[in-house]
Amino acid sequence: QVQVVESGGGLVQPGGSLRLSCAASGNIFTLNAVGWHRQAPGKQRELVASITSDGSTKYVDSVKGRFAISRDNAKHTVYLQMNSLKPEDTAVYYCNVDVTRWVGAPSRGYWGQGTQVTVSS
Repeated sequence: QVQVVESGGGLVQPGGSLRLSCAASGNIFTLNAVGWHRQAPGKQRELVASITSDGSTKYVDSVKGRFAISRDNAKHTVYLQMNSLKPEDTAVYYCNVDVTRWVGAPSRGYWGQGTQVTVSS
């Protein structure tokens, strides 16, 4: 099995920063692409940022220049550095990891439980 745990959320004032962590553990041979998603009340979940196994990154337009995704392959951990936060960034942030559990196995996605980010004065 694979466990995914997000952490680092909280309450921050507009213009502030937070760093989210997504730690994957368990039966992992390779940690492939990882995506950070968010879901605000009454809205659909959206992909905010993603990073491939070789470090290529993508961002939704609304966070470009403010958020940065990175990874530590040795720790099976992915980070989301969020700067210049805005009230519209308020949401539950979820991590989705694509994992290969053994040689030759098909990859499979796993979700974490989410971490709340609230941007408010």
